[in-house]
Amino acid sequence: MTDTTPATQPPIARKQDDRTTHHGIAITDEYAWLRDAGYPKVENADILAHLNEENRWFETRMKPHEALVETLFKEMRARIKEADASVPQKDGDWYYWIEYLDGAEYKQWWRKPAAGGRDGEEGKQLILDEAALAEGHEYFSLGAFSVSADGTMLAYATDTDGSERYEARFRNLTTGKDLPDVIPGTLGSLVWVKGDSGIVYSLANENWRTDNARLHWLGLPVAEDTELFHEDDEGFRVGSGLSATEEWLIIATSDHETSEAWIVPADDPEAEPVLIRAREKGVEYDIDMRGDTIFIHTNDTHENFRLATAPLSDPAAWTTRIEGSDDFYLTGFELFRDFYVIEGRRDGLDQIEIRSYDDPADVRPIAFPEASFVASLGNNPEYAVDTLRLSYNSMVTPGTAYDYHLADRRLEVLKVQEIPSGYDPAQYRTERVTITARDGTEVPVSLVMRADTPKDGSAPLHLYGYGAYGIAIPPGFSTTRLSLVDRGFIYAIAHIRGGDDLGRRWYLDGKLERRTNAFTDFVDAANGLIDLGYTRKGRVTASGGSAGGELMGAIVNTDPDIWGAVVAHVPFVDVLNTMLDASLPLTPGEWPEWGNPIEDKAAFELIRSYSPYDNVTAQDYPPMLVTAGLNDPRVTYWEPTKWVARLRDRKTDDHELLLKVNMGAGHGGKSGRFDSLREVAEEFAFILWQMGMTKAA
Repeated sequence: MTDTTPATQPPIARKQDDRTTHHGIAITDEYAWLRDAGYPKVENADILAHLNEENRWFETRMKPHEALVETLFKEMRARIKEADASVPQKDGDWYYWIEYLDGAEYKQWWRKPAAGGRDGEEGKQLILDEAALAEGHEYFSLGAFSVSADGTMLAYATDTDGSERYEARFRNLTTGKDLPDVIPGTLGSLVWVKGDSGIVYSLANENWRTDNARLHWLGLPVAEDTELFHEDDEGFRVGSGLSATEEWLIIATSDHETSEAWIVPADDPEAEPVLIRAREKGVEYDIDMRGDTIFIHTNDTHENFRLATAPLSDPAAWTTRIEGSDDFYLTGFELFRDFYVIEGRRDGLDQIEIRSYDDPADVRPIAFPEASFVASLGNNPEYAVDTLRLSYNSMVTPGTAYDYHLADRRLEVLKVQEIPSGYDPAQYRTERVTITARDGTEVPVSLVMRADTPKDGSAPLHLYGYGAYGIAIPPGFSTTRLSLVDRGFIYAIAHIRGGDDLGRRWYLDGKLERRTNAFTDFVDAANGLIDLGYTRKGRVTASGGSAGGELMGAIVNTDPDIWGAVVAHVPFVDVLNTMLDASLPLTPGEWPEWGNPIEDKAAFELIRSYSPYDNVTAQDYPPMLVTAGLNDPRVTYWEPTKWVARLRDRKTDDHELLLKVNMGAGHGGKSGRFDSLREVAEEFAFILWQMGMTKAA
């Protein structure tokens, strides 16, 4: 039984000598014992006791601020429309949408016959109730969700512990009953083939890697499933999908810098796959099909990608359709019967363009009403359409669903995110500034604040960053962040290198041997905002998660005096040890991102120079809140746990250092829409506490 009595002091992890040598250099890890040898099962009594003691310390220290947490939670919840529904979208003979009931943590999935129109109620059918599936589980996540083309069957996958090993099931939508077919251990999509009689899926192997594409015929034993494709490179991952016309099954395999694709007729999935082009290190591509023409989105001639085509008769003969550009970063495309759409970014802002198959000069960009925004194609499942569903928001504009009517180039507002407690965008302002980093690079920062927030250095400022994997952090809307902004905070997003916010080069300049640019960009952004009068040193708080948690670990090592408080969610902080362990789920696939310190001494020395765990030193650190998930397969629980243990041992200050371990969840924390809000409320309460602003509740 877990001890719930208040703790009187933080837990001090014992030290146990553990020494390894790489490239002639000895590495000491006195907390290596916190990794359970039986992982992914964690049953070691000493380890569980330590994790529970960390949670008890967290609860003890946060106890005096329960009222603030509750206040924050209630105001965040009040901004969510509890009984809500998405705009129905037509797919074949049905309209599909999701609904939330009052007080529900999880969604319901509904449909109705298309003959009744989008707004009718006749024939409304509940096809999946997540709340019912989640009942009795501390954690629940719906993974793949795929309705067969004829609308009679649903394939879906669920995870009930956060380990991201999903169980696939199949539901007859006429009877509402599940078939006896059950496939455990899936990861990725579920793709209908052969007249909706079979499903293509991927299994996660013992190292949580999808090295396969498999075929299951409904009604046959799973043991008889056929492996359609197997990937031998342990760093690559396999995924499957259908072409826009649903005539072709596309099987793709890739790591962080190289990809390869195969096609198979969807009505004959066991046919010999056709290779599009053999993998070439550093060349990424993805494809779709229209008739006998293959469309290819690739970086083979330009780092910002081009769009090419090839005949089905000669798939490797690529001809450029849209040239790669230094100014336009082509992030993707989608094919429709009468036109195609490309998406990208120019100067860091989203762009959507309608293109003609017949006339390359016929380019119709979609214009949006604000200078800074986030826009993307929404769910557009049908091939023959005359409208496009779009998603839109900005730092001051709530999420908006549009239909774009192609004939008259008109945006129709279908739904604007409702904030029941009230929201007036006129009370807020957003800005975008550029900060000159130490190497002369101009780093953009997006900010949102109340319109009356002074720019005299007195305001607290919260800076968020990620900066990895080429993932851009968009300047979008958030209801939760209003709880800081309404208390006088300026909320800022630093678009640092390592993401692809400003194009592919922006990503490449923050990975491998240039990795530290992400860290210095973030520090320079903070100092630049101080210089511009937005805030002052010590009034800056910061947060990031996963690789963004690595960022937090790096900046508190190098520049601890800037930060008034730091929150690191499931932080990837034990970089060196993780990249040295090829048995861990993600490691081989991560070497193109971070380097391979096993084989490359230079990579070993570089990672060792910045890895947050390896660079904890005897110095003052800012107040810190750290989170972890016991079942997290991406950042294993022992990384943040070891980091906190070493910080407690070495730091010279008496600032707060708290670790919260979700004992029944994974990488994303708690799964319910309100349970997850409470964790945000705890984070913000910690920040306000450390900034001396608890009375501002």
